[in-house]
Amino acid sequence: MTVLYFVRHAQPDYRQGVNSTFVLSEEGMNDRMRAAEVLEGVRFDRAVSSPYTRSVLTIMPIVESKGLELTFDERLRERDNQGGNTRDMFRRRWADFDFHEEGGESLGSTQERNVAAVRDILSKYEGETVLVGTHGTALSTIINHYRPEFGFEQFMRIIDFMPYILRMDFEGQTLTGMEELFSLHKEFHGVK
Repeated sequence: MTVLYFVRHAQPDYRQGVNSTFVLSEEGMNDRMRAAEVLEGVRFDRAVSSPYTRSVLTIMPIVESKGLELTFDERLRERDNQGGNTRDMFRRRWADFDFHEEGGESLGSTQERNVAAVRDILSKYEGETVLVGTHGTALSTIINHYRPEFGFEQFMRIIDFMPYILRMDFEGQTLTGMEELFSLHKEFHGVK
């Protein structure tokens, strides 16, 4: 069995930087330590993350405490977003995985690259326990791939979970179990 622990980043400070460089808010910096406490008893074999700053900062206490080498996979990055973060826009994206705003990325494209990264992790690290640094929309599209009933309403339920920890168990490439382990409700700074 291969076990993936997905850690969605803690609360970012969206006022500074761009999608790839948002740092964590002061609360987020504190909250990441709570995520590390939740995973304190887990023995990880390796850590893979989105290269985006908020994901790296969130899992770094876990990586350091476990003495892991952190590798990055660009495919695990968040959806390219050009704004439009309203409930109606979220609903439209989830209703049509090919839809995207001008200059943005569709959920279908986001899902395709994130699931490809997960499949590679499962192939390369079969039988291991892997820490995965991720994002809300990226993780939601992964869940949707394996559990198609996960859609707009489920996405809206977890949009404010920062950090959020989800364990997914696999036999080969087949999902055999999924469990939410931890979440902190933090206000999403985008418009809803």
